[in-house]
Parts: sequence; C-alpha cells; structure tokens
Amino acid sequence: MKQHRYQITVEHLADAHGNPSAHAEPLRFEAGNHDDILAIAERMRGRGEFPPDTANALAVGLKLFSEVMLENRGHPLFADFAPHFRAFMQHLKKGPQRSAGDAPATDASPESDQAQ
Repeated sequence: MKQHRYQITVEHLADAHGNPSAHAEPLRFEAGNHDDILAIAERMRGRGEFPPDTANALAVGLKLFSEVMLENRGHPLFADFAPHFRAFMQHLKKGPQRSAGDAPATDASPESDQAQ
C-alpha cells in the first residue's frame, strides 16, 4: 500500500511537577500512513470542538494508532477492540453533533417561500 511518510518527534519538556526533563534526547521515529495526517489535523482544528493543540494530538494519535491496528489487524491484541474503534471512527467522521438548541436558525416564514 502506498503511504505518506512522516518523522514523528516527541520532546519531553517538563515532568508532572514542572521540573525540566531528565530525558537527554527526544523520541524520533518514522511512520507511514495511508492518509495525509497534516490535512486531517487541519480539518480537526477547523471543526472547533477542541483547542488547537488538543485537536492536533487527537488527530495525530488516532492516525498513528489506527495505522498500526490496520497493519496488524490479525493480531489478537486488537480483536476485541476493533469493532468499537470502527464505531468510534464512524461517529467521529460524522462531524460535530449538534443538539436541537444548537442548530442554525433557518428562515421558514411564508414570505421567504414566496420570494422564490
């Protein structure tokens, strides 16, 4: 399968107490993905459901995880989780879910119908 190629870098900035990192080097590795992760992160940010850093983390984390799961779909580790992950991804791809109170207002007055 043709893949986009990425270099992933994770740099530890501080520990949970705010102390400087004890890690001398960042974690770097290459990964492939059938999707353009940067475009997906941009779309996730554009949805406005999360702050930009959270949207980026969600998009990158999901795409890295899902590619490993896809490439190892026969591995027993993923057997129980795969159906739930598929359902989650379908829900995510539907976009932000609005409640009835959040729906954009439409002009459904009789006058607007007659103007056409």
